[in-house]
This record gives sequence, C-alpha cells and structure tokens, in this order.
Amino acid sequence: MTFESNRMLTDAQGSSSNSSLAGYHVLLVGATGLIGVALLEQLLRNHHVTKVTVLSRRAIKVDELDALSDQKAKLRLIVADFDHMEEALMQLEADVVYCALGTTIKIAKTQEAFRRVDYEYPLRLAKFAERAGTKVYSVVTAMGADSSSRIFYSRVKGELQDAIAKLSIPNIHVFQPSLLLGERDDVRPGERFGAIASRGLKFVMVGPLRKYRPIKGEDVARAMGRSAEMALAIGAAASADTEHSAIRYYPSDQIADLAVHTTG
Repeated sequence: MTFESNRMLTDAQGSSSNSSLAGYHVLLVGATGLIGVALLEQLLRNHHVTKVTVLSRRAIKVDELDALSDQKAKLRLIVADFDHMEEALMQLEADVVYCALGTTIKIAKTQEAFRRVDYEYPLRLAKFAERAGTKVYSVVTAMGADSSSRIFYSRVKGELQDAIAKLSIPNIHVFQPSLLLGERDDVRPGERFGAIASRGLKFVMVGPLRKYRPIKGEDVARAMGRSAEMALAIGAAASADTEHSAIRYYPSDQIADLAVHTTG
C-alpha cells in the first residue's frame, strides 16, 4: 500500500459509518466457511447494505443466522455448481464482491482440486466483478502467499494475488491472515495445534512478529467489511487512476487493527 493510499484510508476512517454512505449491494461467495459465516451475519446487520446475494454450492440455514427477520429479508441465495459460476451470476450486479473461499489439501484430496477452489474460482469471481463494474473486490489469501514459494499452498495463493492484480477493478483488497481462530464444521488439527501454541507466545509476538499472532475469523470478516465501506466512502478518489486498480494488501496485524475500529 502506498503512503497516499494509506493516508486516504485513514482520512475515511470515520466516514464509512455515517449516514452519508449510500446503500449498496454485495455478493458473497464462501459464506459457509469460518470467515464467510461471520461476514454474512455482519452484512445482514449492516443497515448500509441493502441487498446480500450469496452464491453457494449448498443451502444455508437462514434460521440459524445471527440476524433479525427483517435483516434476513434482504438475503438472496443462489445455489449452483461453481464450475457454472458465470451462468449463475448472469445479469447480477454488486457494488462489493467478497470472496472467502478456501480449503486444505487434506480436504481437497488432490493439488488439482485444491487449486480449483483456491485459485480458479476466486479468479473467475474476480473476472465477473471486473465485467460487472464492481467497485470493490475483497478476497482472502494467506500470510506468506508468494507465487515463487516452494510451498504449494503459499505458491497457489500468491499466483492468485498476481492474477487478480492484473484486472481492472477500482479497488482490490487482499487479506492475508495468520492462523484463524473459531469454530469450524471441518476439523483441522494442524491449525488447532498452531493456534494453541501461538496463544502461549502471544505476549512475545510484538513488533515485526505481531503479524504471526492467530486471528479470529470474525475479526477478518469485520476488517473486510470495514475496508470495503472505507473505499466506497472515498469514492472515485480511491483509485490511483481510471485505468488501473488500487490494490491493498492487509497482513494479519493490519487486519487486527482494522477490526478494532469496526462496530457490529
């Protein structure tokens, strides 16, 4: 993030929560995961969000969402195979597109299947956002994402970042969280062990090491929502120019800072 971009975001910190922010529509993909569930509930409670469209491969238990009945009324669910994402989203418009897709090699079984979920689908969603004139595309990758990494997981995440950076979307927000804390439907022993170990080292994880602290999935969701509203509040000035995207990368410590300034 450039100094100028950072300054504009700082200037807008108070503006996204005031009444001047116009109502906006969002599309969320990945609403059944740790971050996605929290983000969906936050979006439904947000009075600035007038419509929430969720693209999911399976039905969502709307009754279990932490939102009031009238808030749930603005939710539209599209159940479809992600291999036919373009057809499912045909004629849909959204001011903000959130991508919270992600899996593990253990769950995906093969590198090919992992790459489909963590690279192909998010990139296809970003290309949809570009065609649809979306103002903000917000995606979760991971700490250490690097297209030149020898680690397959980190390399795929980095390749996604590189590919998205070439698109012409006014605002691209890339979130790179550390180990995620929260209840999941799928058990991930490695993440659980890492989170427990990191908690014990929390008080020595300061300064440059702070970005390695584990972070709650709901805090990542808060930061994603906050950054999008900041960009919408800034408006046209958020882009570096009319032809290129303003790309912002949020490492885990910056995600935590952004979440602190968020209500709801």
